[in-house]
Amino acid sequence: MNRRMMTLVVALVPIVAFGLLLSAVQVPFVGLGPGPTFNTLGEVEGKEVVDIKGTEVKPTSGNLNMTTVSQSDGLTLGQALRLWMSGTEQLVPRDLVYPPDKSKDDIDKENTSDFKRSEDSAEYAALGYLKYPRAVTVQSVTDPGPSVGKLQDGDAIDMVNDKPVANLEQFTAILKTTKPGDQLVVDYRRKGGDIGTATIMLGKNDDRDYGFLGVGVAEAPWAPFTIDFNLANIGGPSAGLMFSLAVVDKLTTGDLNDGKFVAGTGTISVDGKVGPIGGITHKIYAAKEAGATVFLVPSENCDEANTAHEDGLQLIKVDDLTGAIDALKTYSAGGEAPHC
Repeated sequence: MNRRMMTLVVALVPIVAFGLLLSAVQVPFVGLGPGPTFNTLGEVEGKEVVDIKGTEVKPTSGNLNMTTVSQSDGLTLGQALRLWMSGTEQLVPRDLVYPPDKSKDDIDKENTSDFKRSEDSAEYAALGYLKYPRAVTVQSVTDPGPSVGKLQDGDAIDMVNDKPVANLEQFTAILKTTKPGDQLVVDYRRKGGDIGTATIMLGKNDDRDYGFLGVGVAEAPWAPFTIDFNLANIGGPSAGLMFSLAVVDKLTTGDLNDGKFVAGTGTISVDGKVGPIGGITHKIYAAKEAGATVFLVPSENCDEANTAHEDGLQLIKVDDLTGAIDALKTYSAGGEAPHC
């Protein structure tokens, strides 16, 4: 081998080694960036994102888009460098996203559970805004359990053993007078208009002395129609605000967004309070890229949101569902809505 060839080989060795390092070595970071956005007034895979059945649904137009943050795990050194240089992605220590004391499956299950709770809260917040009366509402039925085949998610419990139950306190007080093996007679209203009575033999649960009914209940606004949210593989609670707005828009006359492209984010509680979320700058970037001109920001996220610097996108500050709706109406009328 001549000297020139030897020099070339020596020069290539570190280059090849560095290339292998970039492609083979994993780094303890997760990439966060803009994720997909979904119009809560539209459809996904042929299904209404917010599907309301059993009552009149008003026509809507424009967009009320929920926004997401993408996650890239298992990154090689080369992939991490590319994300870092993109200008739109963020690298964070993996332990912040996936704590070492929990498996990835555990985290994914928690995110899925958070998303389901956000759907329930979004429905209750919207119905509360629309002044539907509160009821003791079945949120879950333990399977196996005494109430399987007797009660369903969404049932409103009106009476127990011929005693009216208008709130959780009254419901719990009756349950605490029972013991395992007792028969409980429950009068309920079901979505779709059915009224029924179920006789349930109470079971036993080690965490209590009284009888076990096997349902999770909440005191929340109740309506006789069904509201389903059809977004799969979306985790976390941050879609709550946009889901609530879509429900209100579909059940009231006129467009909340004045036919414009509105996007946003925020958790929501049963009583309509809007809470902060993570990844706000990524969500703002995704909304702008999708075509939004207005973005609804939880007030606690405003300082961070102002660092996004997306020209042409108005950031409207919201504290609760009523405030968000009022702000959209003000904006649509040409007024000055609260902004970050």
